Amino acid sequence: MSDVTAPMGGKIIEVKVKPGDAVSEGDEVVILEAMKMELPVVAEASGTVKEVKCNQGDTVEAEGILITLE
Repeated sequence: MSDVTAPMGGKIIEVKVKPGDAVSEGDEVVILEAMKMELPVVAEASGTVKEVKCNQGDTVEAEGILITLE
């Protein structure tokens, strides 16, 4: 099991996965807006999405858990 975390604080623009989706290492899972830039957040490991812990419009802190993979 691994977690996808926010590299910096910001606002969630788009969540690209849902529970049950299969992802590969490097796949974009969330788009984060930080410092007026859109930043793609990618999966650091392959797996299946177990839980999405953020929604579009949420504000997240740096290192906050966005997605849990199994």
